[in-house]
Amino acid sequence: MLVKRLFCSYAKALNRLQRAPSASKHTSSDYNDVAPFECRSLVRNFSIDANHPPDDGQKPVTTVSLYHMKKIIKASGTVLGESVEGPTCIQTVCPVCHVVPGDAEGKPISDAIRRKIFVNKTTGNFTCSSCQYLGRWDHIEKFFPPTSRTPKTVQELRKLRDAFLELKGEHVSTVCPIPGDAIAVDTVERAREVIKFLSLENIIPDTLVSVKARWNEDKRELFIPLVDVEDRAIGYKTLHVGSDGEVFERTVPETNASGLVYLRCNPSNPVAKAKDLSQHNAILVLNVLDLLALGSVKLNATAVCLPHGLKALPQQCLPGLERFQRLTLWFNYDTAGWDTARNYAKKLDERRCLFVRPTDQHPTPYRALLEGTLEPKAILSKAQPILHQSITTFRSLRQDVLSDLQNIDKVQGVKWKRYPTLNKLLKGHRKGELTVLTGPTGCGKTTFMSDYSLDLAQQGVSTLWGSFEIRNTRLAVTLLRQMVGRPLDENLSEFEQWADAFERLPIYFMTFHGQQPIKIVMEAIEHAQYVHDIQHVIIDNLQFMMGVLDESKHLDRYWKQDAIIAAFRTFATKRNCHVTLVIHPRKERDTDELTTSSIFGGAKASQEADNVLIIQDKRLTSVRGKKYLQVAKNRYSGDLGIMPLDFDKASLSYAQRKKKPDGDDGGSNEGPAGSEPIDRTVRRAF
Repeated sequence: MLVKRLFCSYAKALNRLQRAPSASKHTSSDYNDVAPFECRSLVRNFSIDANHPPDDGQKPVTTVSLYHMKKIIKASGTVLGESVEGPTCIQTVCPVCHVVPGDAEGKPISDAIRRKIFVNKTTGNFTCSSCQYLGRWDHIEKFFPPTSRTPKTVQELRKLRDAFLELKGEHVSTVCPIPGDAIAVDTVERAREVIKFLSLENIIPDTLVSVKARWNEDKRELFIPLVDVEDRAIGYKTLHVGSDGEVFERTVPETNASGLVYLRCNPSNPVAKAKDLSQHNAILVLNVLDLLALGSVKLNATAVCLPHGLKALPQQCLPGLERFQRLTLWFNYDTAGWDTARNYAKKLDERRCLFVRPTDQHPTPYRALLEGTLEPKAILSKAQPILHQSITTFRSLRQDVLSDLQNIDKVQGVKWKRYPTLNKLLKGHRKGELTVLTGPTGCGKTTFMSDYSLDLAQQGVSTLWGSFEIRNTRLAVTLLRQMVGRPLDENLSEFEQWADAFERLPIYFMTFHGQQPIKIVMEAIEHAQYVHDIQHVIIDNLQFMMGVLDESKHLDRYWKQDAIIAAFRTFATKRNCHVTLVIHPRKERDTDELTTSSIFGGAKASQEADNVLIIQDKRLTSVRGKKYLQVAKNRYSGDLGIMPLDFDKASLSYAQRKKKPDGDDGGSNEGPAGSEPIDRTVRRAF
């Protein structure tokens, strides 16, 4: 019966892969039933059905039971050995790479061939330490050896294992080695020369030697390797000086890097006890300059540089931080760094995380080293736990208030480049808020929202689009045309250039279409927010999420809508993520202006929303009528007003191009977005 159930599940998964346009073309005819083992780490689509899990190697957060995973791993302990549960992952022996069903059962495994996998306790995704393969829990669950197996089951599992290993070999993580023309910085004299050229003041040369840096004298670039949990170099960071004398940093690979940069700080008392402390305490920073600065300070800790700074923390990096019992997050002293620290702490287990509060009195390590007014060690001594009690006092909030006042521009949020009027009214796009957009049918709500979100995505705001009315292909065409500023069907020779630029934008799409239950949609959104660090979720539109389950037929339609709005309000606040809901208005006379009371459903939408935007279209009732966006509710600053919407058909954009006296093109015609892969984290550090 077990084998029968296995093959039934594989047959269903194979049918899904064959329906997908990007299904694998390498599946052998002898093993068609194991096609679901193929994993693509960069796929951005989500399943439209709970019974059809996504094919991107990852499942929604709430579909994996931690108790179930621990039970299966513990039952296989007699064969695989004892497993270790860490803060974020469960570490055990890979039951596929080094265990043959039937042969290894009951036999001890030598340490020489012991290879670990790290199973994420939140998503269930596993990372194999020997090949850095990222897969789903349901792909590997059946290979854990139970107490007994029939000979027939063992034979079938061997066939499945062979097919798994074949497909696994085709989808291992890409290793990006440092260019061969770079020479090792293995002496203090050479390190001094590099430091002098890069003008890295107060950096000790020994730190470059410790991180195994390499130097390209012709290109004047410094390479620092990113190492995985097995201490293998799988990528690198580069430092080079720009024409203005500023130091720039870049990460290779640009996304989903699984490596970190480690640097053991010099202990103030080099004894055995101090050395042990450095293996349990880590200080997380966002760029290499801060890492090197900490190497110049006498600390009993290990400095760790994250691969992508404020952009994202891939879950493949979590195994490399498992051995640390305490993590101190020392990020940029602005609101973006503050928000990122809180989001990362949830991934890293808040119970072991401390943070350095972002104020002018607590600058980043490299800046503190340059200014010399405060010792980095003294700043670290003031680090406080991430977790707070349910009741707090102003004394605990005092530094937060000071940080907001000192960084008032950052607190106001990300500014729009295409809509300066919105900056005056809303002050910016802030995390943790709920925005409601409404307007008459056919007034261009989706077109405006795509232009609105593209502006933010080009500034690094990770965006998840949930379009239930139109296909993702059509939505992507609109977004691409708005980025280019002209029709690409007339300039197909430029498609590859602009498509590459658009692909680098942090925009993800859900594959839902038509009516969907709120539970399935929220699972996909929570998964995306955890894995891809989503900052902006767009739902277009809310009426398509009213649900199609049998029990929903007996519920009041207004009650269901209120429940959905409450779910998004809770998600926005809890996950510190901005949610924009597109809601159709009630059917009213064309001559009447829409108000907050015109939003379909009860009053909960307008009550829960932090911002209410209404597209008023007077062209339907007046010859000289205009279309404009009305800010009807603004909880942050209270400023209300209107913004004219002048539609440009060539670019499908409402961008306010007229208000650019200084020649600033607002980011709409600057060339391919993301064409410069340089990480600006270092720039912000100054």
